[in-house]
Amino acid sequence: MAKVYDVPADVLIKKLTAILKSEDISPPTWAPFVKTGVHADKPPQEVDWWYTRCASILRKIYLNGPISISEMRSMYGGGKARGYGIASHRYAGGAIIRNAVQGLEKLGYVEQVEKKGRIVTKQGMQKLDKLSTEILNEMIQVEPKLKIYS
Repeated sequence: MAKVYDVPADVLIKKLTAILKSEDISPPTWAPFVKTGVHADKPPQEVDWWYTRCASILRKIYLNGPISISEMRSMYGGGKARGYGIASHRYAGGAIIRNAVQGLEKLGYVEQVEKKGRIVTKQGMQKLDKLSTEILNEMIQVEPKLKIYS
């Protein structure tokens, strides 16, 4: 069985986004108007950016868990130009990450570990591993000369 480590992140996030759209995770009412952080100039232009961010957060928790909200704010942050000179790092918006994590907790994919952060539950791990296996099988069918080392 393939793991999240074995498949490209962009393919996994795209397929996971499609799955999360069909499940009971809904974006907040303010999602179309908000920037993703101080470092961003405009709100995201993609219509379903909320589901993409939720899928990306689920993948990051799988890879780096237990992980806190503030660590994820740092990961999703970016550089903000301050006039002349180099850009300095700014954190991403915390409400976006908190609401996404709370939605994933309601679905049962993420749980909180006391004073450590969030981890992926067994149900979330099974869903991600099953999706990774499907993606890897598709990749092998498209390119049969692909060698898998395990």
